[in-house]
Amino acid sequence: MIRYFGNVNLTNRRFGDIGTNGCGKFDDLSSDALGKLRAFGITHLWLTGVLRQATLTDYSRLGLAADVPDIVKGLAGSFYAVRDYYDVCPDYANNPANRMQEFENLIDRIHAAGMQVLIDLVPNHVSRGYSSVVAPQPDLGHNDNPSRFCDSGNHFYYMPTGKPLRLSRPPWWNPPGFTFTGTFPLENGGAAHPVKVTANDLYSYSPDANSWYDGIKLNYGFNFQTNQGSYEPRPRTWDSIDAILAYWQAKGVDGFRCDFAHYVPAEAWSYLIAKARNRRAAYFFAEAYPFPGTNDPVHSLDHLIQAGFDNVYHYQAYNALKRIYLSGLIDEYDREMLSITDAMRPHLVSYLENHDERRVASPFIPNAVTGDTGFGSLNAGYQLAPLHLLSGNGPALLLNGQEVGEPGAGDEGFSPAEDGRTTIYDYWAMPEFVKWVNGHRYDGGNLSPEQLALRRFYGDLFALCQNASVSGSGYWGLWYFNRPQNFFDCPSGLYSFARFQPGSGAALLVATNFQYGNGLSGRLRIPRELSAIINLQNNITVELVLNRTGSRRDPLGTFTVETLAQSGFPVTVGNQESQVFVLHV
Repeated sequence: MIRYFGNVNLTNRRFGDIGTNGCGKFDDLSSDALGKLRAFGITHLWLTGVLRQATLTDYSRLGLAADVPDIVKGLAGSFYAVRDYYDVCPDYANNPANRMQEFENLIDRIHAAGMQVLIDLVPNHVSRGYSSVVAPQPDLGHNDNPSRFCDSGNHFYYMPTGKPLRLSRPPWWNPPGFTFTGTFPLENGGAAHPVKVTANDLYSYSPDANSWYDGIKLNYGFNFQTNQGSYEPRPRTWDSIDAILAYWQAKGVDGFRCDFAHYVPAEAWSYLIAKARNRRAAYFFAEAYPFPGTNDPVHSLDHLIQAGFDNVYHYQAYNALKRIYLSGLIDEYDREMLSITDAMRPHLVSYLENHDERRVASPFIPNAVTGDTGFGSLNAGYQLAPLHLLSGNGPALLLNGQEVGEPGAGDEGFSPAEDGRTTIYDYWAMPEFVKWVNGHRYDGGNLSPEQLALRRFYGDLFALCQNASVSGSGYWGLWYFNRPQNFFDCPSGLYSFARFQPGSGAALLVATNFQYGNGLSGRLRIPRELSAIINLQNNITVELVLNRTGSRRDPLGTFTVETLAQSGFPVTVGNQESQVFVLHV
């Protein structure tokens, strides 16, 4: 998050403006910083919040006036209420008038450091006040026919004229110095300014404070009320979004993280992704939460993969992982991991944090109803990161600050009190991450020994994630086999699985302690049928290669297939810890 990555101003005042709380800059991602990230194991940088968003910060001197307060969330504005698809946020530039050049310089630095550049594509919606100052005309919405709710020639969805838009906002969102009227002149209900459908498919003249009231939905030819799509002739929005992708590709952007991708029809994605890849190689990964039986155009993650996406969020596994902490439901997590096919596994993005979720180190909240919880402390990373990020050979996503235990503390302004997240709406800084930035030396000079150890651990884990010897898509859950009802020396809180390439003669095994508050000891066994699939012969060497202290090479001995099946090998896993083993012949 560029807004926070290099911001070392720790004022962190509630409702603080950019002058008070400061803001990160493109130049904070210096060649030195980028070299440190690459050495840490990072291969792709997703720069979120780059596109110019609706904001209450006034850049009238550049022809960029502040937006109407009623349609902005936070003083800085939401990363995902895009004001101009063709522009970047002036907050991030040392010279706001030169913001695009500063961003292009950053792209060049990232490439020189050996990494690829990803930015957001927010395809489902734009800010209510969207108007590009960069793109050639016609702008989005120009020449739309507002008498039609869903027309393939329209960029937006329109509601009947005659009634104005009435806006609400959360009761805690009351920054001093701003006047809220509950209205928006560009949607006053007149023939020239009809009300548009709100971003989260909300057909209402009065979107409530919990809705995405700051955004309006884009029309790809899919009628979400009838669950029907009309794609001949090709909807105009498809070509508009294709032009946006081409614009950023020409600037050197290598790929796109696509926000709420299941709200856009797969037919449109197939067109857009194919067109982008005809221009140059392009990486697409989707944030998506599809559910069967809804009126959304996409009902499964596989639907998006078939449309051309490289990767999709594995949100089901993340949610199941939270429920282990909330309710002890290890079975649910195990079922989810076993349900993934070998063909799908490389397409799944594993994560413990993203900008929407509570940070790992934020407080544990035992609320099984909402499922909204952190994991209690930075130490949870030692337990959960190997378990989750090694579960497949797809990408592992890290949110900046996770590696040093940033807790998402503070009441920033738009977010309700302490919510354990790093705000996407306000000007703020990440106090624990600032200790790594250390006056833009990026050397971790102010981190505590505990934080330094955690960061080293993540670096060792990333190296293991990228080790070709463990890159196979084969997955075998071992919890069904290593349980106390089968063997007296299998603790009930010991969860395990194997990763491998069939026939390779080698496997990776992860063992996680879910017995909270205590370490545990026991033995892990490998069923004969798994040994046969891996092609493990006799004289099998077992080595511990990662534990809480980081990377290591500790041989545990040499075993036969029968010994591993009958008596296994010994393990001792500490509280809030996972251990990683390699088996090879």
